[in-house]
Amino acid sequence: MATIMVSDELRDRLKTQAARDGLTIGALLARLADADDRRQRLLVLKTSVAATSSEVMTAHRTESAAWERAELGDAQI
Repeated sequence: MATIMVSDELRDRLKTQAARDGLTIGALLARLADADDRRQRLLVLKTSVAATSSEVMTAHRTESAAWERAELGDAQI
């Protein structure tokens, strides 16, 4: 357990949001931290995709299309 310093206004906002969703303030803060982690991962992914060459993207689209057309019965076990 730890104490964090926030303004009264922010504490009240967090308390209201947590109550609205049936959470403790700690659980709400965990949810917010998880959402920011996800946002960061997606930003890294978006940046990586934007930096990918057109040749690699074309190859990816071609391979993806082939997999989407494949039938499960085509698999060899």
